[in-house]
Amino acid sequence: MSTDIYITNIDRERIKKILDKMPEGNQASDKSVKKLENELYRAIIVDSQQVPRDVITMNSKALLQLNDEDIEVSLVYPEDADLGAMKLSIFSPIGTAILGYKEGNTIEWEVPSGTSKIHIKKILYQPEAAGDYHL
Repeated sequence: MSTDIYITNIDRERIKKILDKMPEGNQASDKSVKKLENELYRAIIVDSQQVPRDVITMNSKALLQLNDEDIEVSLVYPEDADLGAMKLSIFSPIGTAILGYKEGNTIEWEVPSGTSKIHIKKILYQPEAAGDYHL
């Protein structure tokens, strides 16, 4: 049984536009794109002003426990990705994994090095909760 995930209508449209512009690539990127498309398909789509405050949306910052290590990450669009600053692209394995999940959820997700266990400990910032609907 999979956990429900929530994606705002604006986030879904922005992600779909990026997906539509992507050229056919190598198998590794195709696999991650397929996973993201599957997540978009199964998500519960909500209005930006009605998304629960404890859900990871685009441009959210969260405290995760990744394989027993605490890390702070921001979920961003590809053009804003910066691994050194822990700004993870929605197209990265962890980025795709956490989109739409709630604080307290634990996800097991396939990454290049195997399967990672990701626990969402706390949402540190969510644009919608802060009234930043333009992000």
